[in-house]
Amino acid sequence: MINSLHIKNIGIIDDICIDFNEGFNVLTGETGAGKTLIIDSLQILAGGRFSKEMIRSGEEISFVEASIYFPNDIYDDDNIIVSREINVSGKNLCKINGRLVSVSELKEFMKKVIDIHGQNDNQSILDEETHIELLDGFAKKEIDEPKALYSSLYEKYMNIKKELDRNYGDDIERQRKLDLLNYQFSEIEDAELKEGEEDELLEKKKLISSSEKISQALDYAKENLSGTSLDSLTESIRAMEKIEEFSPKYKEVLERLRSSYYELEEASRDVETFADSVEFNEEELDEIEKRLDIIKSLKRKYGNSIEEILKYKNEVEKQIYEITNLDSYIHDLKKKQAAIIEELYEAAKKLHSVREKYSKDLSNKINKELKELEMKNAKFSVNIIFDEDKIFKSDGLDTVEFMISTNVGEDEKKLTKIASGGEMSRFMLAIKNVLADVDKIPVLIFDEIDTGISGVAAKVTGEKIKKISKHHQVLCVTHLASIAAKGDYNYFISKKVENGKTRTQVELLDEEKTLREIARISSGNITEISIKLAKELRNSRVREIA
Repeated sequence: MINSLHIKNIGIIDDICIDFNEGFNVLTGETGAGKTLIIDSLQILAGGRFSKEMIRSGEEISFVEASIYFPNDIYDDDNIIVSREINVSGKNLCKINGRLVSVSELKEFMKKVIDIHGQNDNQSILDEETHIELLDGFAKKEIDEPKALYSSLYEKYMNIKKELDRNYGDDIERQRKLDLLNYQFSEIEDAELKEGEEDELLEKKKLISSSEKISQALDYAKENLSGTSLDSLTESIRAMEKIEEFSPKYKEVLERLRSSYYELEEASRDVETFADSVEFNEEELDEIEKRLDIIKSLKRKYGNSIEEILKYKNEVEKQIYEITNLDSYIHDLKKKQAAIIEELYEAAKKLHSVREKYSKDLSNKINKELKELEMKNAKFSVNIIFDEDKIFKSDGLDTVEFMISTNVGEDEKKLTKIASGGEMSRFMLAIKNVLADVDKIPVLIFDEIDTGISGVAAKVTGEKIKKISKHHQVLCVTHLASIAAKGDYNYFISKKVENGKTRTQVELLDEEKTLREIARISSGNITEISIKLAKELRNSRVREIA
């Protein structure tokens, strides 16, 4: 949901911040005070078009920013800050959590956040690609299992198709490819690489290169360990042997001296062996250098390590097999593909059957909603086109279209062809009400959805929006008391002239002020009778909640 909205320098709005809440947020107020500008600002933040004429007179930059809360760990951060700044030159500066993004990226992100319904809107439901998603959501309890089966088969089908689509070219090109692969395979094979070999070679190289330094150190150690050191220790042992019977402590020291003697004697022999074995072998060093050069050359061509080179060799071997046995390989793949296609087609037909079943239920529910909204002559249907040519898509062989006829005798047309803004708004309301649990867009915005309606239709419209607000945050600009009375939070938009300039003000109304505002828009004046009507309208809202 939108926690807060900051608008600066758009039309008569100079600088306002609005804190919105969960549920039904109603915006009412004076004509020309800036209600529509607030919706326009959200449209701008959603990546919509912006005219530099919208920048407040005398200012260089317009700015819109919103703090958006996403529950249930949808994103890493619960709160996302989205902003868009536009200057008089038309330059845009768009950000999501401080990260610069393009207008198209901003638009793509905000499509998942807000759905605007009005004369100039951003209705996701007008995107025909969403129709199949909405229908499947409506049919969720029956379609999830067959859809999971279809998805699994579709993945296998696409993997086989990808293999078949791989192009080895004509005979000449194929032979060139084969020659190259054979050369690469032989080059790696002839090197007889072993995992861990490079580390061993580097260790040997280090030892041989340092042989002189090692030899000097071992000779010095050998010299200091021979003769005198052991002789001195032998004399000490003999001395302690003469007195060991006089004290356990003397005996303990004697044992330690003997142990030291044996260890020193063994170490002396090892040092002598090491010293005798160290030599600088230039020929071996040259062989190691050559081997390391071969490995380095292969790494430059085929991978960053011996493991990667050997993996590449296996891939090359597979490609060689595929090319040399291409006819047989393709035959096997096509056989597998034919089997998968049959299974996939049956799974797609199952999906189609479920969609057909639920499309009728969805149509009936939406037509019922339309009648309640005083669109008695309107007719909604779901058109499902099944592709018998078996051009499989990730969601089946169906194309789903929402169709509508608004007048008796008219042919049904695609939803996108409805021209009347008022009809479109009410129709969207009907769909949203039926699909409230399915629709994943968290914020719904209705801009003067009450245009051209009154009486029962207005009352029902308010009830429908109120119902939707149980599943979505709703922001609604209205002129009708019956809709305003349903609000959980009512905002009054007014304008004020200061220093020769008009500016917009926004006030969150308490219950008393809400009643007075409902009374004002119901009759144009605040009287005892209009206040009484306002209370009755608010009381009906309380009864509905209860």
